[in-house]
Amino acid sequence: MTVESKPKEGIYIYCVIDFKEGDPEKNFGPLGIGERGDELRSLSYKDVAVVISNSPIKKYPVCRENCLPHQRAVEAVMKEGFTVLPVRYCTIAEDETQVKKILKRDYERFKDLLLKMENKVELGLKAIFDEKLIYQDILAKNKEIRLWKEKLINKPPEKTYHQRIDVGRMVESALNAEKEKAKTLALRTLKGLAEDYVVADNYGERMFLNASFLVDRNKEPEFDKKVDELNERFEQGLKLKYVGEMPPFNFVCLEIDLDVEGVELDATD
Repeated sequence: MTVESKPKEGIYIYCVIDFKEGDPEKNFGPLGIGERGDELRSLSYKDVAVVISNSPIKKYPVCRENCLPHQRAVEAVMKEGFTVLPVRYCTIAEDETQVKKILKRDYERFKDLLLKMENKVELGLKAIFDEKLIYQDILAKNKEIRLWKEKLINKPPEKTYHQRIDVGRMVESALNAEKEKAKTLALRTLKGLAEDYVVADNYGERMFLNASFLVDRNKEPEFDKKVDELNERFEQGLKLKYVGEMPPFNFVCLEIDLDVEGVELDATD
C-alpha cells in the first residue's frame, strides 16, 4: 500500500500593499485559503508589504471553493484602508525568506504600482433587460413589427411559418439595436469619470453589459450620481446592477517570479 506524503508547507501570497515603515506586522484574521483557518498576515520590507498565509505547496484547482477565499482575503485587506495590488491566484513561495527576497528585488516595481493605484477603487456595472418589458417596448416603438404581429395573430402557424420566422428576426434585430444603444450610452456616460475601464463577456441571455471601472475615490460620488441618472433614463425594461468599492482585480494581477537566486538579504532586511 502506497502512502501519499503530505505536501511541504509554504507561503501563499494574496496581494501587495502599502505599509508604514516601522509599524508592527498586521494580522487580518483566519482567512487563509484551504479551510485550515490559517492567519492572514503582512510581511513588510521598508514601506511595502505582502499579505500572506501558511499553505501547503500545491496546485489549488481553479474553482469557486478556492477562488472565493483568495478574493475575500484581498477584499478584507482593502477594507482595512490599504492600497492593494492583487497577486495572481495560487502564487506560493517556499518560505518567508523567499518572500522577503521577492520584496527586496521587486520593491521599486511594487512601489510604482502602489502609487498608481493609490486612492483608486474598482466599480462594477452589469446591465440586464426584462425580456417581457423590452419586447413590449419594441412592439410599441416599431410600427412594422406591430402590424406584422397583428396580421399573423389569428392565422394558422403552419401556413405562416416563414412570415413568423421573418418577424422573429426583425424582433431580434430591434432588440440587439436597443441593447447596443443602451450599452453605448452607459459607457459614454461613465468612462469619462474613470481612470480606466474594461468590458468583459456577458453571461446569461439577459445581460448586455458587464463592465468594470477604475475610479478615483474623489470621483466616486459623481460616478454614483451618473449611474442613478442612467437608471432613471433607461426604459423600464433595462436595469443596472452596480457594485462598488472592490479591489482592482480587473486592472492589476501581479505575476511574481519566485526565482530569487542571487538576491541577498542583510541584517537590516
